[in-house]
Amino acid sequence: MEFARTHPDARASLNHWCAIVQKTDYASFAGLRVTFPSADQVGLFTVFNIGGNKFRLIAAIHYNRQKVYIRHVITHAEYNRGSWRT
Repeated sequence: MEFARTHPDARASLNHWCAIVQKTDYASFAGLRVTFPSADQVGLFTVFNIGGNKFRLIAAIHYNRQKVYIRHVITHAEYNRGSWRT
């Protein structure tokens, strides 16, 4: 929600993503892709397109423990610069 304070147009999409993730248990990345077909595995992280491809939510997902850790929420331009990887 911190990101939505500076990017209010992301708020509804982030809330929608959170609501889905909180009520769904994913056993694997393949299962997650059923709900989020545009999600990508980038190294140890899963990258979600948020807000009509304007934003990226980068998360570490531990399927065995049913835990999602949000690492970054950034704009598409910030994602393309790649600084989130360090």
